[in-house]
Amino acid sequence: MLASVLVLGSLAGAGTDPLRAYARDTWRSLTAMTDPATGLVADNISGDLSVASAYTSPTNIGGSMWSAVVARDLGLITGREATARVARTLNTLSTLKHHEASGMFYNWYDPRTGDVVTVWPEDGSTVTPFLSSVDNGWLAAALRVVEGAMPALRAKAARIRSAMNFGYYYNPAAQTPAGTRGLIRGGFWDTPPPGCSVADEAKGVWFTCNHYDITVTEPRIATYLGIAAGQIPPAAYYSTMRTLPDNCDYSWQEMQPHGFTATHLGVPVYEGSYRYRGITFVPSWGGDMFEALMPDLFVPEAQWGPNSWGRNHPATVAAQIEHGLDDARYAYWGFSPASNPFGGYSAWGVDAMGMDTDGYPSDVQGGKYDAGFGDCRPAGPPAVYGDGVVTPHAAFLALPYARHAALRNLSRIKSNFDAYGPGGFYDAVAVRSKTVAKRYLSLDQSMIMGAIGNVAAHDVLKRAFVTPSFERAVRPLLAAETFNVPARQPLPQLVGVGR
Repeated sequence: MLASVLVLGSLAGAGTDPLRAYARDTWRSLTAMTDPATGLVADNISGDLSVASAYTSPTNIGGSMWSAVVARDLGLITGREATARVARTLNTLSTLKHHEASGMFYNWYDPRTGDVVTVWPEDGSTVTPFLSSVDNGWLAAALRVVEGAMPALRAKAARIRSAMNFGYYYNPAAQTPAGTRGLIRGGFWDTPPPGCSVADEAKGVWFTCNHYDITVTEPRIATYLGIAAGQIPPAAYYSTMRTLPDNCDYSWQEMQPHGFTATHLGVPVYEGSYRYRGITFVPSWGGDMFEALMPDLFVPEAQWGPNSWGRNHPATVAAQIEHGLDDARYAYWGFSPASNPFGGYSAWGVDAMGMDTDGYPSDVQGGKYDAGFGDCRPAGPPAVYGDGVVTPHAAFLALPYARHAALRNLSRIKSNFDAYGPGGFYDAVAVRSKTVAKRYLSLDQSMIMGAIGNVAAHDVLKRAFVTPSFERAVRPLLAAETFNVPARQPLPQLVGVGR
């Protein structure tokens, strides 16, 4: 079976020197992506740091600010430089066209001018300006970090963030398949969009037809922010589904969940979970690391919810390792949406770990996993895995829960492939064909900076993000719940790391 036990958490002797070197190079890419006049970071840049994209998003802008805080605390830049860089970004942010009634920002801006993008620079197609709940969530998270970490800029950041009303996205009538009500929408347009939308004449906007109804997804950061600000009712945290229901009506989901029902704040919560290769966990939608662990960069979920996230985050990391090393036998692990080594962008993940039956694959060929659904749907043939695509930022997100394993994995990716350039790890690697996506995405680089900062600089993002009022509003929600994940379960051991 497996050779040596997976070690979780912070470990004596692990050392932070490799992490500081990775952070130094990663920060170089973010510097190269940032327009010196506006302080806005581009969405992506070529591997040689010479050609940056002509668009950026609220998430990208936020990521550049929290990365500057990390760079300062790691000694990569001076406090004066960090303040100057973030101040320039905030000054531009305060002038950007946005939706006044909600305080929300559009999804795409030109980083060179700050103009809203209405024509996509890569193909000339028309863009109907959109305002995303999750992207604005990451921007607001970054503003909270600036408020907590940069006293000189606290008032400037707070003015922008305090105008952002996440209650604008909240729909108390939205119902999940489990029967719970009260969800946030994907976003809205303030001009008529093509495709599906729901017009709100009173607000003069067109909302998305979709709502976020899954718990283990990155939009929960927006829900946390809305609850903490009193804009969204606390019960909304429990309205999202841990899994879809366990009956045959939902047998199209990846596998049959098992669990129990508990009631929190009057909301009946089906505490369902999946089991993959002996590991029990609450799944995300696509089975990727980003959905599961990005909010944990800011909210101390595992600490505040020891019986919920404190069980699920280690299990998620363990299952990703098990998939990469032992099931698919790629010899590497870490799967999350990122660049496609063969061109474009793709949603990578572990299919077995996501509720979507056509979930995110871990390899170019697909590697379809189908466990069946009890008597409702027979299992499919065993998955065949081909050219696995690992995404370094996913391994960095795992650092708090498998530090030795993550460092070893990253070191081997760097050593065994042409996967490391002037801006740190390139965005993705197809390990069997040794094909590398030689570009940098500012979001992925910012996740790397955030993960390193929390490990090497004493939870810098969490310390800056969390205030006493935020903790009072959110911590009891996480603390009250017990996921259907064992407090102690056999986690995978490291295998084949020398292959």
